[in-house]
Amino acid sequence: MVTGDSAYIKKINRGLLLQKIIEHGFISRADLSKITGLNKATVSVQVADLLHEQLICETQLEHHSVGRRPIALTINEDAGYVLGIDLDYKSIIYTILNLKGKPVYEKEETLDSEDYDLIIQAIITRIKEFQLQYSHLPYGIVNAVIGIHGTVKKQDGSIRFNPRYRWLQKNIKEDLQKELTIPLFIENNANLSAYAERVYKHHHSSNLLTLILTSGIGSGIIIEGDLQRGFHGYAGEMGHMIIYPNGEPCRCGNHGCWELYASEPRLIRKLEAELQVTDLTIPTIQEYLEKDHIIVKSYMDRYLQYIAIGLNNIINLYNPETIVINSQLLKIYPGSIQKLKGHLISSVSEYGELVLSDLGNRSCVLGACAMGIQHFLDVEEIQLSIPEKQHDTAESPVCF
Repeated sequence: MVTGDSAYIKKINRGLLLQKIIEHGFISRADLSKITGLNKATVSVQVADLLHEQLICETQLEHHSVGRRPIALTINEDAGYVLGIDLDYKSIIYTILNLKGKPVYEKEETLDSEDYDLIIQAIITRIKEFQLQYSHLPYGIVNAVIGIHGTVKKQDGSIRFNPRYRWLQKNIKEDLQKELTIPLFIENNANLSAYAERVYKHHHSSNLLTLILTSGIGSGIIIEGDLQRGFHGYAGEMGHMIIYPNGEPCRCGNHGCWELYASEPRLIRKLEAELQVTDLTIPTIQEYLEKDHIIVKSYMDRYLQYIAIGLNNIINLYNPETIVINSQLLKIYPGSIQKLKGHLISSVSEYGELVLSDLGNRSCVLGACAMGIQHFLDVEEIQLSIPEKQHDTAESPVCF
């Protein structure tokens, strides 16, 4: 039982009720009391407050028997929206979800410049446009969470280093906050991807590891339900483990880093050189594989071996329950997961499940939005369904 001053207990109870309302979608006051163990009077008072704040609403469920239709509580999904941003190299994804995790807006935009100041100003402009567009909502755009492909200092949300842009020691949160009024959260993209996997897909897993191979190699680590950020926030840079002594030079300053051998861009470049082609794409590689191209298949098999080397090290370090790999190349290579498992045969290594991600390149931005919902509602954890299509307001429940 949680003990403490009344304000603290009220906050804990409020978060618990919101968490269960999100989890169940529609739920009665009586069921909330049973599930949470809170007495009916406490539930009634808390629900009244949440209704007054327009964070939840009442709706009548379909009822085919005689008598009054039951009244259920649900999240007021259009009370406000969260904004997730994935700031990648030469592109940026903006996604807006409502408070139930349904998409309201999704768009990927090309960035023509690598200049930090110009990109910051572009982001500020877009956020202000979104704030104006949704100002009619009770809470408008409630916050923005930005995913950075680089190391992020957890204490102040600054970028320590972004390897693709070559940005060093940029306080992006402070620079954005100079012109913006909404709460901002800056997070490493791999951490957001790991968070998304747990929120949208692997609800059962409290010990989860995500590997993202689509750019360099990033990893997000969840242990006992908590993201592991490390001392300053730089944990998870697994791509810079040295797996090949005196190997190829890396832009980080070392030689033989894992991402030089097991990231998708590096494999694609090696295939381009071997096949003497340019601008090789994932669909073209898939065509080669469908034709059983000997060279491409041999490169893919060697690629799996390199992935397994680093993965074996990580498994021995963290003993994860769930490993999720986000890779377009492995998606198109039949049997890739089984082949990868075949390389993880050590009697010492132990893990629960090894799967490919269903979230693809949306993992970071969906994780950002989910984290935004969690921050706004101030709940310990949330569970959402993978959003499949843009929100249709006609399908929203009728609240009264």
